[in-house]
Amino acid sequence: MFGMEHVTRLCLTALYTGGHVLLEGNPGLGKTELVKTLGALLRLPFGRIQFTPDLMPADITGTYMPDLENRSRLSFREGPVFTSLLLADEINRATPKTQSAMLEAMAERQVTVLGERRKLNQPFMVLATQNPIDHEGTYTLPEAQADRFMFKIEMPVPDATTLRRIMAKQAGAIASVQAETQNPGSTASLLPKDEQDSRAKYEELQRRVRAVAPLPSLEAHITNMFLASNRRFDALQGLEAQQTKRLRDITNDLVRYGLGPRAAIALLLGAKAWTLLFSSHSEQADGPALAKILVPALRHRFQLHFGWQDRYAPGSAQSEFDLQDRLLVEFAQLCAPRANEYQRTFVANLPETLRPANTK
Repeated sequence: MFGMEHVTRLCLTALYTGGHVLLEGNPGLGKTELVKTLGALLRLPFGRIQFTPDLMPADITGTYMPDLENRSRLSFREGPVFTSLLLADEINRATPKTQSAMLEAMAERQVTVLGERRKLNQPFMVLATQNPIDHEGTYTLPEAQADRFMFKIEMPVPDATTLRRIMAKQAGAIASVQAETQNPGSTASLLPKDEQDSRAKYEELQRRVRAVAPLPSLEAHITNMFLASNRRFDALQGLEAQQTKRLRDITNDLVRYGLGPRAAIALLLGAKAWTLLFSSHSEQADGPALAKILVPALRHRFQLHFGWQDRYAPGSAQSEFDLQDRLLVEFAQLCAPRANEYQRTFVANLPETLRPANTK
């Protein structure tokens, strides 16, 4: 996968923390190929469901069918949800009734068929997609289901160099890029030998992620974001008066609903997993790790008032999605404690396009 390094790392972070991922991007950006590649490299079974308005819950979960050897007896036929990596393609095209079956699978790691509960595979991760350019015939994901996704990832549009590499690979001229596609890079130690080894690594890494200790400043930062979004400004820690004043202005004017505890958990687990999997400079979860997962962890959880763009950046030529990411970054920077250079190191590790102008 070319040009997908950060997306792949976010998916691995979600996998080893028991999370799910919502992928959004135009058709043809490699969402299906991403799931196939992850499944092949991690030696895990993967499946795909194309969601349509007429898809029924039984098409996902499976159902009882006449036994082929004994027609008088019913036997359970597993649906495509019984896998480890599940691509839920265009999940917002399914009806709320079908979406509810996915919600149970994502939240409880089980499905209920005719009153009988059946456990899903471990690991189990849903990578769902939404098409941002075609909303006809779609059903907006309920907030309760959207909140079940650890990350909402915007699929990157390839640059010229990456596009040439993709064309060379897909057109069959792969000899020149074969060495690159066979080199797993920094994730080599994560690659298992078979499915049994993959499940063992999954359980081991889940334990190790939770054992990573967070810096007190990181915990204070996440707590500040939760409290500020819920307008509990008197409980904020480690902030200057100017930071608190700007947070009051943003929250009171723009934020419709505050963050929930699940958002705080996603931020903490994401920072821990990023530290364990991809950080070589620290053994404790810190600001730089949080900066890498901040925007995808919050962009689908920050509920804003209608018309917020005109109040936040009147006359801006940026898209609504870019403006929201910019707002998230400003909000998070304001919530960051200044002690021990924490805020500076956090800002320095934000995506370059989202950093405040004076830090680029």
